Order: sequence, then C-alpha cells, then structure tokens
Amino acid sequence: MAGKIGKRAKQIVIPIVMAFAALTAISGCAKQSGQDQDEQRYVTIKGSDTMVHLVSNWAESFMQQNPGTEVSVTGGGSGTGIAALLNGTTDICAASREIRDKESKLAVQKGIQPNEIVVARDGIAVVVNPDNPVSELTVEQLGNIFTGESRRWSAVGGPDEEIIVLSRESSSGTYVFFQEKVLKRQDFMQGAKLLPATSAIIQAVSTDRLAIGYVGLGYAAGAEDRVKIIAVKADDPSPAVVPSAETIRSGQYPIARPLYLYVNGQPRGTVKQFVDFCLSGDGQEIVEQTGYVAVR
Repeated sequence: MAGKIGKRAKQIVIPIVMAFAALTAISGCAKQSGQDQDEQRYVTIKGSDTMVHLVSNWAESFMQQNPGTEVSVTGGGSGTGIAALLNGTTDICAASREIRDKESKLAVQKGIQPNEIVVARDGIAVVVNPDNPVSELTVEQLGNIFTGESRRWSAVGGPDEEIIVLSRESSSGTYVFFQEKVLKRQDFMQGAKLLPATSAIIQAVSTDRLAIGYVGLGYAAGAEDRVKIIAVKADDPSPAVVPSAETIRSGQYPIARPLYLYVNGQPRGTVKQFVDFCLSGDGQEIVEQTGYVAVR
C-alpha cells in the first residue's frame, strides 16, 4: 500500500512541478514583453549642447502627440553623446559634427552601427558685446583672433584693448566645427576661456565689452537684446553676411553646418517614430521656430 501511495504521490507532484514551470515561463515571458514595451515607450537622447533647445522642443511636441511616451534629453556635447551611443547608454545621439574616424573604428569594435541622419542646418554666429564698435570680420580675421595671432581689437578696427577670447570646450561639436572651418585646424589660443555651455558664452559676452565668442544661430537669435551678431566675410572681396535662415540655406553665410541625429543601425519602434517626427512637416516647423534651418 505504501508503495502505491508513493507512486501516486510522484504522479501528482510531477504535473504540479510542470505546471509551476510553465507558469514561471509564462510569467517570465510576460515580464520580458512588459520590459520591451516599457523600453519602447522611453527614449533617451544625449549630445550636442547646441541642439538641446531644438531637441527638447521636438521631445515636448512628440510626447504631446504620443501620450504615455517619455523622451529624456540631456546635453554634454557632441563627443559625449557619441560616446554614449557607442557605450549603449543612449538611444539617440544629437551631434553638431560628423562622427570621427576613431569613433567609427571604436563603433566597429563594439558592434555598433552609427546611422547618420541630417535633421537641420545651423549657422555659427560670432557674437560680441553690443558696445563693441566692430560689426564685421573676415574668416581670416576670426582665425587670427581665436588662434591668438591678433590679440588687440585695434588689429581689426576696434579699440586698442585686449581681446577676450571665449570658446566652448573640446567635447563640443561647435568647438570642433569652428576649429576646422575658421581656425583651419590650428589650436585655439592658449589664453582662451573654455566655457561648458553656449549659455555661458552668451552671458559672458553680454557683460564684457571686450569679449568675443561663437554660438549656434538659434542661441544668438534668442539673445539679440544682449549680444551683437557679427557679419562675416568669406574673404576681403566678399560681402559681409549676417547669419540667418535665408543666408544659410543659400550658402552665402560662410560658417554653416548640418545638424545630426545618430542611432544604432536602422531606427525601430519609438526611436523611429521620433526620428520620423523630427523630419516631418511639424518637426521641421519646430526647426524654423527654434531659430535653425529646415532641411525639408
């Protein structure tokens, strides 16, 4: 009798264990599915400080159109954003420069496939204090100022006083672009003040009549009551051009660039929806409203 009871007990226990295992598997699948859904509803974007205001406006409008979706936007510079993409700590990188060769090689090592998407265009505005009498400069003169070859305003038609040079930090895409386009890859002058954010340059220029800096057009346009935007000449014979949507789109303004979003491979799910929104009519209207230049 005991043997029969033991045998029956085993027969009962086995189905129970199997049922528990099945429930555990179902629960695990449901949890994984729930995680996937949560991940699809939450998107992180990191990178260019120049683009923070633009991307934040995109994110706000996108979340309004897609209730329950959360988009987190942080700056730190284009280099920081690209590093985060390569490390898998952000879904989207916002960058005001192209990815570098060494970053592309590192991406290959990590199994990441950076996909570059042009979402807007920007002009780099050179700004001085409103009390500064200088109103226009050539690209060469700007290069001389920022490399330290010209150290006094009198060298470019201003007062005989020292020029205070302001720059972004080296992790900034704006820094890299300005160095390549204006400084012709030369180093910034040793005494240049490196500031962590575009807003810091605007603030410094607005309070120092001898300062000069460079910022994204959107920031300059929003601070025209506090800074003066310099008209830039490609060379001596060329006309002096003030940065604007029209002069950037036409190619007249000499210090202009594309702005990018980088994703890993082909965008999918909510990441794709967000990228598509940025390139849509509504998204490109936000580009214009924020002070940048639409690409569509």
